[in-house]
Amino acid sequence: MVDLGWYTDDFTRINIFLRYVFIDWQKMDEQQSPSDSLELPLITRSEKFVTARQFKIPTPIKSKNVYFYKSGDPQFSGIRISINRRTFKTFDSLLDNLSEKIPLPFGVRTISTPRGNNSVTSLSDLKDGQAYICSDQRKVKPINLELANQKHKPWFISKPFNPEQLASRQIRQKAFKSLHGDLTSSTGIPKKLVIFRNGDPTFKRNLVLNRNKVQNFDVLLYHISELMNFPVQKLYSTDGKQIDSLYPVKFKLEAVVAVGREGYKLRKYVDSKFPQISNRDQLKNFKKAGKYRGKWKVTIVTSDLPSAGTTAQAHITLYGDEGNSRVIVLQGNSEEMLQPGHQDTFTIYTQKIGKLYKIRIGHNNAGDFPGWHCQSIHLKNVPSGKEYHFNVNSWMDRNQDDGEISREVPVMENGKEVFPVTKYEVLVVTGDLWNGGTEANVFIVIYGKQGDTGSRQLIRSNNPLKFRKGQTDIFYVKAVHLGNLQKLVIGHDGLGAGNGWFLEKVKITDTIKESKGFIFPCHRWLDQGEDDGKIARELNVAENFTFPEKHELELKRKEIWASEKWKFKAGRILQFYCKPIEKFIRLMPDGTVDATAEKDDPNALFEVLIKRKGVQVFSSVVNPDLALAIDRNHVNGSEKAGPFCELTVHPKTNHSIILESVQIPGQIVAFNLNGRPANASSKDYSDIIKDFIVHVKDAFENDTVVLLNTSLYQSLCITSDGTCLGTGKQSQISYLRMHEVSPKIYMFASVQNPQRFIQIKNGKCDGMGTGDKYCHFKIRRNLENATISLESVESPGIYLGLLSDGHTIPFVHTGESNVMFYPRVINMKKKDLSKSVSLPNMLEKIKERPKVNRSFRNRISKLNAASENWIVVTKTGDSGTNANVSMWVYGDKGMAGPLRLLKSNNTNIFLPNQSDEFQVSMENVGHIYKIRIAHDNTSTKPHWKLDKVLMKCVNSGKILNFNADRWLSTEHDDGDVVREFPLIRESDGQPVYPVVKYQVCIHTGQLEKLDSYLPIYLCIYGERGDTGLRYLYKFDKSTKFKEGQGVFFQLEAVSLGKLQKLLLRTENDKRSQRWYCDKVVIKEESDNRLEYVFNCDRWFPYILMDIVQPEIEIKLSEIRQDQNSQEIIQADTWEVIVTTGNFHLAGTEATVIIYAYGDKGSSGPIVLGTGKQQLFKPSSTDTFQIILVDLGEIYKIRIGHDNSSNKPGWFLEEVKLKEFNTGRVICLPVNRWLDDNQDDGDVWREFPIAKPGEKHLPVLFYHIHVFTGNKPGAETNANVYINIFGEKGDSGKRKLHKSQNNQIIFQKDQMDTFTIEAVTLGMLKKIIIGHDSMKAANGWFLENVIITYQENNQEYEDIFLCNRWLDVNREDQKTERELFAKRNGEAGEPQRRIPEQRSARGSSPESRLAWGSSPEAAARMRSKSHVEAGEGKRVLEETYLGVAESWYRVDQKHGNNCWTGVWHGWSDHVCSSAQHNIYL
Repeated sequence: MVDLGWYTDDFTRINIFLRYVFIDWQKMDEQQSPSDSLELPLITRSEKFVTARQFKIPTPIKSKNVYFYKSGDPQFSGIRISINRRTFKTFDSLLDNLSEKIPLPFGVRTISTPRGNNSVTSLSDLKDGQAYICSDQRKVKPINLELANQKHKPWFISKPFNPEQLASRQIRQKAFKSLHGDLTSSTGIPKKLVIFRNGDPTFKRNLVLNRNKVQNFDVLLYHISELMNFPVQKLYSTDGKQIDSLYPVKFKLEAVVAVGREGYKLRKYVDSKFPQISNRDQLKNFKKAGKYRGKWKVTIVTSDLPSAGTTAQAHITLYGDEGNSRVIVLQGNSEEMLQPGHQDTFTIYTQKIGKLYKIRIGHNNAGDFPGWHCQSIHLKNVPSGKEYHFNVNSWMDRNQDDGEISREVPVMENGKEVFPVTKYEVLVVTGDLWNGGTEANVFIVIYGKQGDTGSRQLIRSNNPLKFRKGQTDIFYVKAVHLGNLQKLVIGHDGLGAGNGWFLEKVKITDTIKESKGFIFPCHRWLDQGEDDGKIARELNVAENFTFPEKHELELKRKEIWASEKWKFKAGRILQFYCKPIEKFIRLMPDGTVDATAEKDDPNALFEVLIKRKGVQVFSSVVNPDLALAIDRNHVNGSEKAGPFCELTVHPKTNHSIILESVQIPGQIVAFNLNGRPANASSKDYSDIIKDFIVHVKDAFENDTVVLLNTSLYQSLCITSDGTCLGTGKQSQISYLRMHEVSPKIYMFASVQNPQRFIQIKNGKCDGMGTGDKYCHFKIRRNLENATISLESVESPGIYLGLLSDGHTIPFVHTGESNVMFYPRVINMKKKDLSKSVSLPNMLEKIKERPKVNRSFRNRISKLNAASENWIVVTKTGDSGTNANVSMWVYGDKGMAGPLRLLKSNNTNIFLPNQSDEFQVSMENVGHIYKIRIAHDNTSTKPHWKLDKVLMKCVNSGKILNFNADRWLSTEHDDGDVVREFPLIRESDGQPVYPVVKYQVCIHTGQLEKLDSYLPIYLCIYGERGDTGLRYLYKFDKSTKFKEGQGVFFQLEAVSLGKLQKLLLRTENDKRSQRWYCDKVVIKEESDNRLEYVFNCDRWFPYILMDIVQPEIEIKLSEIRQDQNSQEIIQADTWEVIVTTGNFHLAGTEATVIIYAYGDKGSSGPIVLGTGKQQLFKPSSTDTFQIILVDLGEIYKIRIGHDNSSNKPGWFLEEVKLKEFNTGRVICLPVNRWLDDNQDDGDVWREFPIAKPGEKHLPVLFYHIHVFTGNKPGAETNANVYINIFGEKGDSGKRKLHKSQNNQIIFQKDQMDTFTIEAVTLGMLKKIIIGHDSMKAANGWFLENVIITYQENNQEYEDIFLCNRWLDVNREDQKTERELFAKRNGEAGEPQRRIPEQRSARGSSPESRLAWGSSPEAAARMRSKSHVEAGEGKRVLEETYLGVAESWYRVDQKHGNNCWTGVWHGWSDHVCSSAQHNIYL
């Protein structure tokens, strides 16, 4: 029998041990349920055999794997820690452990969620697999976890790099060395690094660098902090330059200075016993490598100019025909080294460089005073004894001269430079990609056959801000001539908020040889988070140097085709849009093709058929047997099986295409400006349309997956954290699925995160939508570039747009490209109308929003990125509110708002006698001077008593005080729910601007429906902002307008200063209920002297293009004295008395306007009134008061009308001006028609006003010769106007409609002559000529304008060259041009003859206009007769324009101040002897 005694004794001991252990486990696991444990037998010894007893063993302990990151540092890749009840007993033990692993100055004291919203205070709050942020302060700075996760985690076991990773790292190191040079050969790893304590050179420690300690910069700081026994935040070189990367530590520096939160302290850390970069070590290295060939003595003389010395570390580089010495740091022991007037000598060792031809001297820009003025350098080659002298005499200072901190000097031979010093022009083109710009410091090294420039920082650009999106920056680099350029290395230091950079190309021009330039294409990112992660690139010069632009253009076309080729897949239905004429190509059933179709024309639809690769056929959808074809250089319709229907598509850089024939290469589809087929090989190439914008029919439907491209390389995307960006990659991560809510209304959801929708909500745009109404968008197609814009259904007029950094934000569509997206459909399907797709439980039908009379509305201002954080504190009085409260802030730089006050420090906000604190972010508005608080008057308790408002700037701590003590209630106070409060000054406790009450009187005309109730909103604009859009009501009752009455309102606001304009708005959109607004008069209640008059004179709401327009903006018409006021009128107030003729049709219904001109300025337009106000009636005299501010002595006035209404013609008899201050009266007899069908057809008249004791200026006839070009379509039917500017003011805007030589004006290759009567303008300077583009065929090609006139018996001719289109569809789409005068005979300009004009009935040679053979003899007048008649003098001027007759009458009462100029033929009182026939 086997003896089991020993066996049972051992089991007894094991049993006792397990009892204690299991008891402890059971105590620790007493909270576990029985189901979580396992019943096992307990071994005992009894009667020589083993029995079993049951006990509990807990399951394995569950651990939580949690990731921790460093506050505000995306470069810190995070650490993973396993947390259970064994590893960490308390929360403090976890903080201590994290403090050892995460380098923070004061250790880890706070743990929060990634966005910093919620703090973690216990171990139970941590969740498995989640990430958290660690900070040593209470406030946590969020980081981008996606960027942090891209980094390798250095605290894991090091893995060997695979060959691809190793090669990539070596390339990056090589590029960085190429940028910054290499002082010594790579020291390799491990390496000893000496570390000094900041400010104490005697305290130093040695650290051996190995792979575990230098895997990233933060880990290195952590190890140095442990070694130095204090939290190290920064490293500096011993010469004072901050270190922000591992490369200098690994490859350049032998010693560093460890700095905490304090600043760097300049001390003598390195002496002769410990050189930082030892020339002796260099010598040893050279000898070991067998490269030692040279010993040099360098003598440097620093100038004796003030501040010529430097605290920086100087370095020198020698260049020879066999190589260069690399950068050598000049070390010395003297405290006077490189100080003003000092001479310093150094010994350096170099490898073999051959025959010396240049040196480069510079410094590292470190220390408090780095600027240096070097006078000269003397070099001596010790072995050969040869000496060189270099006269530098230049500043090396960022704030002096050109800002360079290094200089290159060539060797002199026989008194001449071996190679000249040249200035290279460096053009750096940043790509037009969102977030493609950078704020980092950019460096460049240029290489040529004769060396390189060394690393140069690109600092001084031609632009205020460098390296912006789509921008070209120009820099200049001065260096010894490099010969033919071969390559360059360009990169940045990765510093700054937006350090990523998309570089398109670099172009370098040699200014000495005046070359075309060397182009270095890039088209890649220099960004650690994009592309291959490189921040430095080596670029070679373009291979096809002869045509680099062509190479670049072809590259861009390929990129565009990659994003556009989806449109040309088989089965697509396309439309081809002609942008210049705004029509579509169509194929008619008879085979004719033109470009005159509208968008909904079925003949403009084409189906894509693929014949073979690169060959398409576009067949008609209506007539499938026909397709577009090119035959004999003209496009037509042909059978789609024919060879002439085979076309190939060529993309252009503006996202348009060209269709070229495959059968006959070179022949393309083209049309003229009338939409007819044209020959593209025509000589008049500018009038041929050959570029077409392609639109895909029915591209968007339910469940379609799309890419919304924002640039050639980027797309709109929704990130994992719900951010919506325009910088996504064009890959699956940016795919968006379209969900159709109703016709033309869609939602956009991320394909990878289907529960995230793009939304516009509360003034923000993101990808956190859940599929509610804020996610609904209308798709607006932009025909001119085949893009789409997404308009919010909930906020009409607001579109999804992009900021320059690629973040999305709500925008108002102003035609800018930031709201336009190029769609690319991924899974387009043929539309099946028999099926419909719905999204149950997610989509809601769009219902018409109920119209509610809000108590306030405000126009949406431009939404910009928030730049300031404020804390707003509101103190509620005895009555609180449940309404939605908003706030606007006004400063001297703009306005921010509306800012919704939602989240407070209190759960329930705006309770009685409660203070609420809100945090708001807004753009910088400058110095704040007022705020506006309002609520929407909703909920059951809207009435609010507001006592006080405080604002505190988070950044500066500045506190602003606003005293309120007002009701925002419709039942208390004055019934308003909008209040404005001025800033209270700290000095005297008074408001910066007073609160005033504006009295508003709206004068009405005839109503289409009497006694109408209309909700009216008003916004007043002044010098100091606006009042916001206010609802004009009285205790929430709609305004009742009656015919012909004035309705009074009162509006309270902080003083706006001088008023400028106002905005009227109504929520009535019915055509059946309108009212006629005559004018709006506003004055301050506290100052009744001045009235601001805003003339409207139109129906409201008005109808434009069959659309009801609910708002109208009215500019200030005049400022006048209240007629009921007894105040003394100021000296610049005038009374204008206007007398209309005394016959039946003399009156006008148009709006009469006056301008005044003085020697200090001009004033106008000043609206006197309109005939609809019972003014300017026949035989009537109307009196007006106007204020003319700072005009000086008045020398002319101009009076006229706007030619509006059915009866605009006006016979003006007389105008009188009375100056109230002096009593001076100026009488101006007129007796002229202001009518485009009477007299000379002008509706404006000018009158000179003489200064006391002086003669008035003469009235001249300006003869205007307008030359229309001979290009096809050059003629126009539009209304043309001109304004002539001279030394003495301008002529005003005059309509050119009565030609004196042609019945039909402005025809192709035609000259039209017009005459304008105006007070002399002196020497002419410029003209502004244009048209209103209101009629068909309104495009116009203007060749030039010639103006001739006579003054002081001298004849003048001025030429205004144009040779441009005035057409909304061509060139720059402008219909108005500013042309400057060129006096006839000036050299260098060809002159065009004005053709001789003859009388219709013939005339003698004396009465014809004769022209000399030279341009200088133009505009010569042949005859002039003076005829005395009656009591006045008649001057008959016979010119090439015809005969003009003027009548001057001297009035005994008013002397020279009263005169009349009369054209022959219209006035009955001119004597019969003055009658002469005029033939034009």
